[in-house]
Amino acid sequence: MPDSHSQIVVENLTLAYGDFLIQKNLNFTINRGDVFIIMGGSGCGKSTLLKSMIGLKSPDMGDISYNGVPFWSSEHQQQETMKRGFGTTFQAGALWSSMTLAENIGLALRQYTDLSDTAIRDVVAYKLMLVGLAGFEDYYPNEISGGMMKRAGLARAMALDPEILFFDEPSAGLDPISAKLLDDLILELRDSLGTTVVIVTHELASIFAIGNNSVFLDPVTKTQLATGDPNDLRDNHENLVVRNFLQRGMAETTR
Repeated sequence: MPDSHSQIVVENLTLAYGDFLIQKNLNFTINRGDVFIIMGGSGCGKSTLLKSMIGLKSPDMGDISYNGVPFWSSEHQQQETMKRGFGTTFQAGALWSSMTLAENIGLALRQYTDLSDTAIRDVVAYKLMLVGLAGFEDYYPNEISGGMMKRAGLARAMALDPEILFFDEPSAGLDPISAKLLDDLILELRDSLGTTVVIVTHELASIFAIGNNSVFLDPVTKTQLATGDPNDLRDNHENLVVRNFLQRGMAETTR
């Protein structure tokens, strides 16, 4: 279960592309072990916020601290060290089609560690086992299903034992059963490895099934309207925009 220790603190964050404002005055805290949901309507800047959190998009104002260390105020070398604690998966799984699953997962291990080939093979086999893909080391991405590709992408994101896993629309393109299995896997990994999880998603079923903390971004006011447990926000938040977003198509939340 999550403890009360703050692992990620976003303070006074403003994001823009040139003169085009994306979001302003973002302030929220993610505790160690949270499954934290970044949510909001289309065009609100969810993916832009994620990019800033993983070091791909510098903010116009504010900062993001990891374990008390401000990321964007740090020197480049310190930022690179901090990013070693991040594992990231994107919508398509971000696997190299010309490489086997073992080669994809082993890529970061070869780049950032001094492990022998034998040790790398052992780590790869273990990561694939964790996501239910034991024995698939020599398969290519085009030889497996969409759901399996998502899990392989997760195994690759976990290669360096990250403290924090970031997901961009992990359930996109999956049928409801595969999406539910991926949700269950994310919770299993959080519970067994103590990993903090940050997810961009618009899928209500996932939001309510696995999220225990969140931020709601509004594309109209271009700032956050709420933070907290999505289930509590759905039932009790004073802002109608937040409640209507979370209560839309209530049947979606039952699988």
